[in-house]
Amino acid sequence: MSNPRDTRSFKRVILKLSGEALREPGSQDNISPEIVERVAKEIKKAADTGVEIGVVCGGGNFWRGASASARGMDRATADYVGMLATVMNALALQSALEAEGVQCIVQSAIEMKNVAEPFIRRKATRHLAGNMVVIFAAGTGSPFFSTDTTSALRASEMGADAVMKATMVDGVYCSDPKKNAGAVRYETVTFQECLSQNLQVMDSTAFSLCMDNNIPIIVFDIGIDGNITKALTGGDIGTIVHKG
Repeated sequence: MSNPRDTRSFKRVILKLSGEALREPGSQDNISPEIVERVAKEIKKAADTGVEIGVVCGGGNFWRGASASARGMDRATADYVGMLATVMNALALQSALEAEGVQCIVQSAIEMKNVAEPFIRRKATRHLAGNMVVIFAAGTGSPFFSTDTTSALRASEMGADAVMKATMVDGVYCSDPKKNAGAVRYETVTFQECLSQNLQVMDSTAFSLCMDNNIPIIVFDIGIDGNITKALTGGDIGTIVHKG
């Protein structure tokens, strides 16, 4: 991808949704049905254009394994609890998508046959090829891996054209824009530039997977209406991290 701005039309993508993005700021509720409904409507608009969409949900609105571990809980156990939190978000999103008339399925890396299919790569690939939205839940199924890593792993396994990372900022900056009012946002940046400048796009495992498999990462702001559809359909939005 020598000039990524010229080739932003994707056939298959993985959308990474943080758990916090599904929670109304300041609310006591862990998950906002209104926000989930908005996300579902935007995914539907993108799916209607023919783009094949896989979704990875985080679980930070319910639980953060690293924080629980820092407070004394066994890290592996804390991570498993976090994986179960992602399943709750995945089921909420599935319900909202079905209400919009979108065919979708939840595949879980931890078997729970009453609510989700087990993750099977070939089956997930067939679902995507049939224009069904696949929601990947329960992380990788193993502790010590983030849902960012899950996104990169599923993108690699599914042969996705890009990972769309929906965040609370509108792209990748040269420094933390919350701490530095003069921070500059990049329109495009290479993997090597991110490494040399220590830009925190994803955790190191996720970032390495995308870099090694030449999967661009698009970082964009989920808080603005229409941005999810725009990102999924190749709109000019956010920052593209690419091979160069």
